[in-house]
Parts: sequence; C-alpha cells; structure tokens
Amino acid sequence: MSKRRVNVHVGSMKDMGRRFIRAWKQVERGEKVREEHLTFADLATLLNALSPKRLELLREVHRESARSVRALAQRLQRDYKRVHEDVETLTELGLLQRDDGRVAATYDVIHADFDLRSAA
Repeated sequence: MSKRRVNVHVGSMKDMGRRFIRAWKQVERGEKVREEHLTFADLATLLNALSPKRLELLREVHRESARSVRALAQRLQRDYKRVHEDVETLTELGLLQRDDGRVAATYDVIHADFDLRSAA
C-alpha cells in the first residue's frame, strides 16, 4: 500500500507555476501525476505552521484519529484552546481532515524541502 505524501516547499508563485506546468506536461504525455504540494512564502511561515507542537499533534492523529478536538487535547495533555487553534490551522492547510467532529490525518508523509539560498 502506497503512502499518501505531501511535499512542503518554501517558494514563490513562480515556483508553483513551474510545478503546475511540469505536471500539465506529464498529463499531456499520458502520465499519471500523483503529487501534492504545499508552498509557503518563507521559512519563518513554514516553521510557524509546522511547529513542534503541531507536528506532535499530526503524529498523534496519524497514529490514531480523534473523536473530537477535546479528546485530542486530553490525549496530548494540552490546553483545549491551543489544540483547537492548531487543528484549525492544520485543517486549513489540508494536513488534517475534520468530519462530524472527528480529526484525522490526511497524509502519511510530509516531505519538507527548502533551499538555504532562498529560504529567507
């Protein structure tokens, strides 16, 4: 069974456009494109979005989905308000899925890649 993976980048709209064009050409050649990308404008924004606490939350939800944000906060032994904020942010990014109160991980692998020359 293949793992669902998202590629996280620091980059510009131009970088996103290049990936889009590359994928478009692959489709035109009849190739399947199974790439998913999440691009941040700068490294600080990426690191804020994927903070250590949020990564811990993602790992825990990947291990076992949660029936609610409250249950997840209790499992993590963290403040409900902070966990709720983290779940909202990660859901907006597409890294978590909410359905009838349940919280589930969307991806099995998050691959982060950034160039130190342009990661300012």
